[in-house]
Amino acid sequence: MASLDPKTASAVDAQVAEDDIDEDDLLDSIEDDPALDSFREQRIQQLHEEFARAKHLRKQDHGHYTEIKEEKSLMDTVNTGAELCVVHFFKSDFHRCAIMDGHLEKLAPLHFDTRFLKINVEYAPFLVTKLKVQVLPCVIAFRKGVSVDRIIGFEGLGYSEDTFSTKDLERRLLRSGVLVREKLGDVSGATSRRGEQGAFGTRRKASQAEDDDDDWD
Repeated sequence: MASLDPKTASAVDAQVAEDDIDEDDLLDSIEDDPALDSFREQRIQQLHEEFARAKHLRKQDHGHYTEIKEEKSLMDTVNTGAELCVVHFFKSDFHRCAIMDGHLEKLAPLHFDTRFLKINVEYAPFLVTKLKVQVLPCVIAFRKGVSVDRIIGFEGLGYSEDTFSTKDLERRLLRSGVLVREKLGDVSGATSRRGEQGAFGTRRKASQAEDDDDDWD
């Protein structure tokens, strides 16, 4: 994918996060830029191309955080339907999974190049075994059908063991190569880390106390 100049990228990102993408609004957003005259045609061409690409991707459910309930459908999407995918393996009654859902829901409309998907582990016994999903939440990043990163619980997110933000998750996925460019600012809501939930219950530190969770098997 060709690299966009910062002004064009900013204009496109601001528009694609909206439900109704308007090419005229994209062009208007750069008309008052004093630096535009030096490479007007380049920017206008980039905007036309990005606008068309964004509309095409939105029609393929990019820009949404989508729950898939069939393993085959998920495998088809990851292997052939989208080059960049982020998949959350979850269980609906696990509180940690709900926290991860909140962060992924914020990222999905911003990063329209990437498909953001989730599947309940109860509907994915083959994939859970094949991918060795044992601790929830489990987020796996795919490029062209190949797993390139795995986030187990809240491991490796944030600046400490205690908190992480949507921005931290974005940085991690950027390093994995499944997001195209940075979209969030430096301020984002932080999440408390109080242990991860194992596939057969809750993994907790001895000093932490919280309600027990049911096994999902």
